[in-house]
Amino acid sequence: MFLPRARLQDLIDALRSAGYCCVGPTLKDGAIVFDTLHSAAQLPAGVQDAQEPGRYRTRATGGARQFAWANGPQALKPLLFAPREVLWRARRRADGSLAFDAGLPQEKPLAVFGVRSCDLAALAIQDQHFLQQAHGACADPYYAKRREGLFLVAVHCSHPASTCFCVSTGDGPRAAGGFDLALDELDDGFVLECGTDRARALIAGMRLAPAAAGQVDDAMRQSQRAQQGMTRSLPGRNLRDALFANLEHARWNEVAERCLSCGNCTSVCPTCFCHGERDQQQLDGAQSEHMREWDSCFTKGHSYIHGLTVRPDTRTRYRQWLTHKLGSWHDQFGRSGCVGCGRCIAWCPVGIDITEETAAICGGQP
Repeated sequence: MFLPRARLQDLIDALRSAGYCCVGPTLKDGAIVFDTLHSAAQLPAGVQDAQEPGRYRTRATGGARQFAWANGPQALKPLLFAPREVLWRARRRADGSLAFDAGLPQEKPLAVFGVRSCDLAALAIQDQHFLQQAHGACADPYYAKRREGLFLVAVHCSHPASTCFCVSTGDGPRAAGGFDLALDELDDGFVLECGTDRARALIAGMRLAPAAAGQVDDAMRQSQRAQQGMTRSLPGRNLRDALFANLEHARWNEVAERCLSCGNCTSVCPTCFCHGERDQQQLDGAQSEHMREWDSCFTKGHSYIHGLTVRPDTRTRYRQWLTHKLGSWHDQFGRSGCVGCGRCIAWCPVGIDITEETAAICGGQP
């Protein structure tokens, strides 16, 4: 099917009428970030991004395209795994006993526009972790509540950044699945692909014309150009053995001299899920909240156990992050934890490049 650009608002309206809160990319403070979407006019039309190690900028092009950019600092992660949330509350009753409230999220179902293939791959990993599909254990009720009913409108990437390397991880630039709707953006509109029955029912009500053969061909050629345009890559898809064979490599010391242990890479990473929990009490003792918030393996407290910090320096923290992400995730999830989005490269204040560091440590392991 083909959706003319002038009818993109009809798709937003159809999802809102179906009970979804629409979220999409918007330009704010010089970055493309997700926000509540009421109108197609909020999308970043005529905007492209330029990303390099330690650098992210947007620029106006004057064109009509609304998705001619690679990605912003957010993925789907903050929409499902909240950066900070209350897990439960306790309050003291008049008789001194305690009452507890689980406080599950009550938001409307989300429909998210502009999801990239790398972020769909990351979502599949997050689902394995929080929904415990691989282990048969209990699901995280807070993540599960937000995940329930999530409607995903993917956009196949046509303008990858210089920091992108999803081809080498097998996660892009075209979304292979995991979406409800997928769009190929052309100058005059969008070629649509339905991935679920609910998407097919939604699109059937819009009475769209089929995409012309030339439009489909243009979309496929566009994806081929995006794939050929990626210059970065990891030296292999399973680097587990190569990394664990090089735990004392001199490169760990070299990267530690540059790394600030700031945790930016783990914040923007679409698959990192480390978190900490703490209690926040009212001064009068009448109520307390048990909070969960994002944490990072780059912080000192992350590896603190009974008076001992297991990873006391930046060298051991960076090594933990990289060997876990690219190595031991294969044992946990059957694949690497990296989806090639390149965010950790662009948003690192000192421009550390995960592809460069991995190649140096693994020595070009295939």
